[in-house]
Amino acid sequence: MTTPSDRLSALRTHLSATGLDGFVVPLTDEHMSEYVGDYAQRLAWLTGFGGSAGSAVVLATRAAIFTDGRYTIQVREQVSGDDWDYVGVPEESVAGWLAAHAPAGARIGYDPWLHTRAGIEELRAALSPLGVTLVAVAANPIDAVWHDRPAPSPAAMTVQPDALAGVASAAKRADVADWLASEGADAVVVPALDSIAWLFNIRGRDVAHTPVALSYAIVHADGTADVFVAPDKVSPAVREHLGNAVRLHDRQAFAGALLGFAAKKVAIDPSLAVAAIFDGVEAGGGTTLARRDPTITAKACKNPVEIAGHRAASLRDGAAVTRFLRWIADAGPRGGQTELSAAARLLAFREESAALRDLSFDTISATGPNGALPHYHVTEASNRAIARHQLYLIDSGGQYDDGTTDLTRVVPIGTPTQEMRDRYTRVLKGHIALATAVFPHGTTGGQLDALARAPLWQAGLDYAHGTGHGVGSFLSVHEGPARIAKPSYPGAGPSEPLRPGMILSNEPGYYKAGAYGIRIENLLLVVARDLPGGEAEMLAFETLTLAPLDRDLIDTALLTVAEAAWVDAYHARVARELAPALPEDDRTWLTERCAPLPR
Repeated sequence: MTTPSDRLSALRTHLSATGLDGFVVPLTDEHMSEYVGDYAQRLAWLTGFGGSAGSAVVLATRAAIFTDGRYTIQVREQVSGDDWDYVGVPEESVAGWLAAHAPAGARIGYDPWLHTRAGIEELRAALSPLGVTLVAVAANPIDAVWHDRPAPSPAAMTVQPDALAGVASAAKRADVADWLASEGADAVVVPALDSIAWLFNIRGRDVAHTPVALSYAIVHADGTADVFVAPDKVSPAVREHLGNAVRLHDRQAFAGALLGFAAKKVAIDPSLAVAAIFDGVEAGGGTTLARRDPTITAKACKNPVEIAGHRAASLRDGAAVTRFLRWIADAGPRGGQTELSAAARLLAFREESAALRDLSFDTISATGPNGALPHYHVTEASNRAIARHQLYLIDSGGQYDDGTTDLTRVVPIGTPTQEMRDRYTRVLKGHIALATAVFPHGTTGGQLDALARAPLWQAGLDYAHGTGHGVGSFLSVHEGPARIAKPSYPGAGPSEPLRPGMILSNEPGYYKAGAYGIRIENLLLVVARDLPGGEAEMLAFETLTLAPLDRDLIDTALLTVAEAAWVDAYHARVARELAPALPEDDRTWLTERCAPLPR
């Protein structure tokens, strides 16, 4: 088995043989996905880095890996400092690092199927004045040296019934056709996997924990569409579901199809489509229009059927999580449990429901210092015993046909310290501030982010990740376009107004390096809010997640009367709604844990 150092050496040898002096390695696939299939895990294979966001640059004698504040510790644990420079973003960038380190006259390769056009233009603008040339490669050089690279998933597509989707695919395509007419465009390319899944009411199993199928789509102004997918993935049931208005082609035919738009206008989302798609349409004589994917907002604003489905999934998932919380509160202090065994136990509770289709992401099961890594992923090598006098953090979610869940809870193993209680309560105060926010139409998540951080800021504390992300409907657990994050946070993107029907997470946290981590996460639904005497149309949040908070970590002296009342009301609702779904012993425990806080 080769080591990351061996792989880096092999890549450098191959680059030299093909006349390249360097290569840029993003963590994405040809659909600009956040989560990618095993076949596209080039960054992880090359470096050993297991995070969900990052990139790398390889030069002949120097290499760098770029990660944000979520992975400051993790990248140093997984990637050799002998081979790689650790570079933090957004403080530094790939373009800036290359400008500083690429030799004059260097030829730096990139895969046009893995970068946006804007990303390439940024690199070119930084490097061209220095005499450095960017070279689009016809074949990714990592693939040439990754000899045991997995093949793309062969899993079949499945149908998402209209009874769960809420709107038929034909109606969604008709809306896209109307949008094309308003834009004066002949067609739109839809490369994002979750957009395709939503638009055609299909799902797949090609990416771990994200129910999408590797495919591309082109929708035309008459409402018909072309879908490019491996033929073996399409069952007779899927073919019947798609109907005659959807023409099916092999996925390998997509690049050639882009050449067939001579003298036509094709809309393409520059943030979701790779540079090769723009290049292909233009090479065939077509005109590209940089437009936002027309499915994005409709997908994010859940319809009544999707909202009802998410409520059902939240109740089902909350019952399993509550049973787990009771189990870990008892088993943790007695010893013998580890991060892996705890994650397996939660999965077992979820699997007692036949409705579970998958986890929605790799469970973050972290005790002690591992909890201080916001996106920690437990492995056999990192697995720690759950021991007394530590905090145990569990961040997990489920994929169900009717909804996608995501929540985080923290449990003290034994008696927590006063510092732990202080930090937990400050995180809770921020969580409550966001959950109870009322705001006018047009407000963005970035404008609300400070509400969740203020109680921590008052103690000179903060956290290095976003406060909230969108969540799909039996789709990606991370869904755009809305975020609740500092504008400077990596991946925050442009400001996006919050709209009714959007589902976002509420997850402030605190992390003490080498000691413990705290995060409290529920999912929120954006709803209209009528205020007596109010003059503006207002919005608010409804908490969807149902699972008890840990009362032993709450310092009630730090809570206002209103905050304590929120906790009591939330716990009363949790006990009321979950009780019928729980065995008697778990119901009794939940009732005790959801009793009003002591005053």
